[in-house]
Amino acid sequence: MRRVPFTGDEKESLYVALDRHRDAVLWKLEGLSDEDLRRPMVPSGTTLLGMVKHLASVEYAWFCATFGRESLEVPYSEDDWDSDWRIEEWETTEGVLGYFAMARAAADAVIDELDVLDTGTAWYGPTVTLRWVLIHMVEEYARHAGHADILRELIDGATGPFEGYPS
Repeated sequence: MRRVPFTGDEKESLYVALDRHRDAVLWKLEGLSDEDLRRPMVPSGTTLLGMVKHLASVEYAWFCATFGRESLEVPYSEDDWDSDWRIEEWETTEGVLGYFAMARAAADAVIDELDVLDTGTAWYGPTVTLRWVLIHMVEEYARHAGHADILRELIDGATGPFEGYPS
């Protein structure tokens, strides 16, 4: 797993921090059955696969829609706040992981193209910089990587943020 550079510039440091959390979340899925990935482990109904779907949707929304790029995020509805977390029966694990990979690649293209001071418009109206979005997404991933740690431990006892982590 790459480290955040000790002397890197701002954009590189934020980008690597984001990638570390992306990779940690995906690592939490490794070796699990489709049933385990879809199994709700807490009363809210949260699943590991649903979390990945949510994170993909958020990547599209914050990086693509905010900066005027094509976005494939799950449509938001005040009547169904959890629509991007729910895995429908027809959705496959491969499909959700493919959606995540596409969202990550689309977000990476925006990050690569823009400067940290370039601005876009958030879904709820304010002007934001790429810097702000990167910080927000590191926070988003850090929060959900922690959730993934707990869900994975509940499933099979596995702990740690990356392969080879001392248990």
